[in-house]
Amino acid sequence: MQFKIEKEVFLKALGQIQGIIEKKHTIPILANVHIYAKNDEIELTATDLEIGVRSKFSSEVIQEGKVTVSAKKLFEIIRELPNRDIIFTSKDNCWIEIKCEKSVFNLVGLSSDEYPKFPEVVSLNLLKIKSSILNNMIDKTIFSISNDETKFNLNGIYLKYEDNKLSMISTDGHRLSYNFIDISDDFSCFEKGSILPKKGIFELRKIIDKDNNNLEIGIVENNFVVIDNNTVLIMRLVDADFPDYKRVIPEKSGNTAIINKEEFFHALKRISIFSSEKSKGIKISYEKNKAILTSSNPDFGDAREEIDISYEGHEISIGFNSKYILDILQAIDEDFIEFHLKDNISPGMIEPEKNKNFLSVIMPMRL
Repeated sequence: MQFKIEKEVFLKALGQIQGIIEKKHTIPILANVHIYAKNDEIELTATDLEIGVRSKFSSEVIQEGKVTVSAKKLFEIIRELPNRDIIFTSKDNCWIEIKCEKSVFNLVGLSSDEYPKFPEVVSLNLLKIKSSILNNMIDKTIFSISNDETKFNLNGIYLKYEDNKLSMISTDGHRLSYNFIDISDDFSCFEKGSILPKKGIFELRKIIDKDNNNLEIGIVENNFVVIDNNTVLIMRLVDADFPDYKRVIPEKSGNTAIINKEEFFHALKRISIFSSEKSKGIKISYEKNKAILTSSNPDFGDAREEIDISYEGHEISIGFNSKYILDILQAIDEDFIEFHLKDNISPGMIEPEKNKNFLSVIMPMRL
């Protein structure tokens, strides 16, 4: 096998797959990228058996063929080469030669016959969605995915279609994020609900084209599939039941504050400087048309800040993790938010003032 390719094209192709390659691999070939040269293009495949990606890139194929080689070492080599064409050649016993101007590298590869098979995806079974829509839904839910590996049913985003709405939900037990879009197409393949794994979601964000192009998505043999132009990403769904998120979303009461998002965000950033490093706890007190934010740390001191809000409800004083609120505010595009509270001990709920397709529930803290 031999092909010639531009350095920047090859580097981009290899950069896409670095997050999928297993750092601690029990099967040596999973540390490799599968390269298939044919028809004036190269096809790169990487997998950890849970997530797989296959991309095609233009190149000048001199001789067709297949080989696998260390994805990390190949990426490191290509990254440091001058910005010139690269000639990639596979030799006997799966050795690889890489030439660029006066630089020559020889790498040990492995036979492509040992590489795991990548599932074939039939585009006819998939549904179209704008990349900007999927990207936006992920941005509004990714921050509240659980990092506790023992709670594997919370280590991802729950995707569900019902009542002509496509929804994404995530929770770590301390907060919950819910986002939906109204959709006229039939997305009934997601009616049962599917948990997309955290690692797969992070890799998906890397490959989604930021332009507003059409993606194809669907469920194929217990895998979530995304096709973006010449790239196919497959992730195995989490085999677990997601909690009943509807029970967590509180009913709205009369204690609703309308707050300027930017003012609230920066006030929280300042007040949280004196919060506990571990809990990030701050106290929010609502009075008529004002909110008082306070924090204290025995090692440093205390802080207090008052901001003007629109509020006519009961006086309430409640503690929250400031980082959780900051994450929520960063996910909201509007200038004003509504912060709903029931009392001093119940969860709070934050949503944009106008566009009600996103909300986040946050559990209170004892301070």
